[in-house]
Amino acid sequence: MELIKDLPEVFEDFAEQRKNSFLAVKKIKEAGKPVVGVFCTYLPQELPAAMGAAVVGLCSTSDETVADAEKDLPRNLCPLIKSSYGFAKTDKCPFFYFSDLIVGETTCDGKKKMYEYLGEFKPVYVMQLPNTQNEDGYEMYRKEIIRFKEKLEEHFQVEITEESIREAIHQKNEERKALKGLYQLMRLDPLPMKGSDLFHVLYGSTFKFDKEQTIAELKAIKQKVEKEYAEGKYLEKAPRILITGSPIGGGAFKVVNLIEENGGAVVAFENCTGAKSTEELVDEEEPDVYKALAERYLNIGCSCMSPNPNRFELLGKMIEEYKADAVIEVVLTACHTYNVETFGVKRFVTEQHGIPYMAVETDYSNGDVGQLNTRIAAFLEML
Repeated sequence: MELIKDLPEVFEDFAEQRKNSFLAVKKIKEAGKPVVGVFCTYLPQELPAAMGAAVVGLCSTSDETVADAEKDLPRNLCPLIKSSYGFAKTDKCPFFYFSDLIVGETTCDGKKKMYEYLGEFKPVYVMQLPNTQNEDGYEMYRKEIIRFKEKLEEHFQVEITEESIREAIHQKNEERKALKGLYQLMRLDPLPMKGSDLFHVLYGSTFKFDKEQTIAELKAIKQKVEKEYAEGKYLEKAPRILITGSPIGGGAFKVVNLIEENGGAVVAFENCTGAKSTEELVDEEEPDVYKALAERYLNIGCSCMSPNPNRFELLGKMIEEYKADAVIEVVLTACHTYNVETFGVKRFVTEQHGIPYMAVETDYSNGDVGQLNTRIAAFLEML
């Protein structure tokens, strides 16, 4: 990516990246490269990368196939689960279609039961994720990671060496550093870019298969943003909003748009697409490569963990670093663990950090846009 390219064009490129990668994954398959489909940030992508596979994210965020999914799944189920299953069942998503192996993980009851049905028409492997971040949990996940490596070797008839894993770890760490370097620019006040533009880069980067090029592009965008900021190109001051909660994107991205349309500025994303998946690196000096992977990935502060201190640690750090004026939590309908945790998050935000908090529950449809707009407008007016 050229440094001279205009930033609006750069942001648009990343926003369209998921669509563009549909053709890219077809070319990858035609070139004989294996494709591994994944769902969650808990899954160590370094292992399939170490065997030269392309890794594609399978979480669908559209209501297009929800009706098809509801023929098999309950209506009162998380929209992410229904959307993902619906796209797989109908073959409307090239990522599902071209995946040689789909890897799930037991982050929530709905997903792990959905994998059973998904396995009837696609090859599926499920990693057993411990739900507690203690010594026993780390050791269990270390063993699960080794089993996952052995499954990849068996399924694809390859050998995954420790050297290749360490190379993949280093590359993934460099990608995380590049992403982190970009989104940490949002600590600036006034802001250097819109939160929606930042999100498009964060989300779009997950659908780029040439990681070396992706890292270079991210660094180039950072340089471009810094250069324009130094020239006095930045946004007007506005209430600084930190977003937390369920994964967002696709249909749920309407919340970000409504915040910006009503005069707010989204400064940070604590959830899966943002800091939660990039903040911590894998320890490249740890002699036991599987221990290093287990500790890094199991440390992610998702609401499926009980207790979940790491989420609150990261959230508190981000509230301070990004000078948040308020926190808005986005919870997908029937995402029970995040919904239950809103009570604790509200207390943490309002009592320990002394700033306003609001939770919104939504799905991928547009049926609640009017209601959400009214609530978000009133919340921002209060600020």
